[in-house]
Amino acid sequence: MQTFPALLADWPSERRSERARNATKDQVLAVLAKDVLEPIDFLTLLSDAASTLLEEIAQRAHRETIRYFGRAVNIFTPLYISDICTNQCRYCGFNAKNSLKRTHLSVDEAYAEAKALHDAGHRHVLLLTGDAPKISSPSYIAQVVRRIKPLFASIGIEVYSLSLEDYSLLVHAGVDNMTMFQETYDPTLYDWLHPAGPKKDYAYRLGAPERAGLAGMRSLGVGALLGLSPFEQDTFATGLHAWWLTRRFPGTDIGISIPRICPHEGSFDVKHAVDDSHFVQYITALRCFLPRSPITCSTRESPFMRNHLLPIGVTRVSAGVSTAVGGRSTENKSVTGQFEISDHRSLPEMVNDIAKLGYQAVIKDWEDPTETSCAAVWQSSQRDLRATWALRSARVLPHSALALPALAA
Repeated sequence: MQTFPALLADWPSERRSERARNATKDQVLAVLAKDVLEPIDFLTLLSDAASTLLEEIAQRAHRETIRYFGRAVNIFTPLYISDICTNQCRYCGFNAKNSLKRTHLSVDEAYAEAKALHDAGHRHVLLLTGDAPKISSPSYIAQVVRRIKPLFASIGIEVYSLSLEDYSLLVHAGVDNMTMFQETYDPTLYDWLHPAGPKKDYAYRLGAPERAGLAGMRSLGVGALLGLSPFEQDTFATGLHAWWLTRRFPGTDIGISIPRICPHEGSFDVKHAVDDSHFVQYITALRCFLPRSPITCSTRESPFMRNHLLPIGVTRVSAGVSTAVGGRSTENKSVTGQFEISDHRSLPEMVNDIAKLGYQAVIKDWEDPTETSCAAVWQSSQRDLRATWALRSARVLPHSALALPALAA
């Protein structure tokens, strides 16, 4: 099988730009008439011509979302356990040069934070650290995971790039999913954005999701930070990466995150800001191209935007979010977060709002079969099956419910 770096090299930036400029409306409509899309079709849906057919693309995206996900929306929450970082990423609030108070939780402190999340109703948690391997080491992360594992159905990680051996260590500790943001798939831009620190190694980061898949993660997530490069560049590369991973690991859940750059500690000039219309175009194009892949929308987006994205592709959201280390158990709000969030809804508020939209919030969708009796797994699977059929038999949203966020204000 062709490696992903080799596949990406087959789609140089000039080829992406040319297709985005020159695709026609007829080509876009021809793509929408196909059952299965190829990478060239995805790029066509990211083109200038496709931007004039957003309603048609959104309708296709809505049908695919209902077909493969019903009306279920998975909810998780992040848990930052360390913000000590040795990188100097120009766009990040945790940049080692930023003068902010740094915090690194002990295993006991991390457990206290996790217990507060558990008591609030969360069952899916995502652990995050800065890039400081000597402090937030793989063994430290594994210790935290083992300690909090009884509290959660699913534990994911969004940490620095690890080796195959380290990913295996975390899988055995209880981690079942990972997310890796490549930030940008342009090697030259990537090098400028990361002037110092271990993250500067573009190729090593690019290979992280594959190493995690080889280690046995049941779910892999990729994403780029939207706004760093021209629209069609990183959006296409992200979709291509997810498409390749679905073929590399056919039994693994492959998801995509869609963060737009937002304010943070320090300063950064966003040269390619993605407006709402292009943001919707990207999400709907992703759903048409990868109909079975979960799409995650974080609290970087407003409640209004996130609500309107559910019918057209987003299937996973966060709630009760803090991007700072600590403060869950102590309610200390003085710690600086990685970036500013736009959606402050708690878990109950999110569940209620999702229900008002005609969807069902899923707090827990995973049961580790190695830690549960066969009878309990069978009973749980039957409940999930009945819930899935109930969701898929629900009526389809009326046409008016697909009002695009950029046009609905």
